[in-house]
Amino acid sequence: MSHQQTYLNNEKYAEFLSDWDVGFYAKYADTLKPDKPGARALDVGCGVGQVLARLQQQGFEVYGVDVSKPNIERASKICPKASLYDGKHLPFEDNFFDSAGAFNVLEHVEEPENFIFELVRIVKPSGKVVLSSPNFFRVIGFRDYHPKMRGIKNKCRNFKRICEKLRQMNTEPDKVRFDQMTPIVKEPFTPDDDAIVATNPFEIEFFLARAGCKIEFSVCTDRYVSRGIDFILNIGPWRRFMFNSFIVARKID
Repeated sequence: MSHQQTYLNNEKYAEFLSDWDVGFYAKYADTLKPDKPGARALDVGCGVGQVLARLQQQGFEVYGVDVSKPNIERASKICPKASLYDGKHLPFEDNFFDSAGAFNVLEHVEEPENFIFELVRIVKPSGKVVLSSPNFFRVIGFRDYHPKMRGIKNKCRNFKRICEKLRQMNTEPDKVRFDQMTPIVKEPFTPDDDAIVATNPFEIEFFLARAGCKIEFSVCTDRYVSRGIDFILNIGPWRRFMFNSFIVARKID
């Protein structure tokens, strides 16, 4: 069984997501909003539908896809355009959406490079693409929940790996790939631990650009915090070495 197939009938996953505060998704949902009223938006990995509900209430034509049947059963009660998909090919034609995004999904997919290209493919020229994932190459941080982020030795390894990645982007761009990780499976179910891709802002930006996007902004905060704290965290280059990878891009015409 593939990693993504473990989510297919996972009721615990749906129960876990159902308990999350809707405020957790607020920044992502508000960023995902298309530029025009009533326009189409897609949430990939829509879970049980919190983001769909927020955008639908604001009058947008909202679609959602997920690899989990229990998730879609819940989400479809909120949004009739929520559907199951295979985690690889988005079942929409090219240039269909005004905006599309994925929140804490990229680190769980088996073909992350293709996932980004698929996300860009179904967005219209000048449309918005929003990707948010943990930064597993953290060099600065505290309360790090994943072993790859935790401790001085790991942070030094992460910095070294970032430098290697940046060199490869410049010298051998066709060989760049996300690093893979062994999932950590716990009881009770915790989906952040079972990530299989070492997501980070450097490579997310790299693959968005290769897919035909211009990066609008990249920050380390994936949810709303006070303006002062947000400013301090994201004013300098250190933002790409800590916390999360919250990236907004625009598909080039």
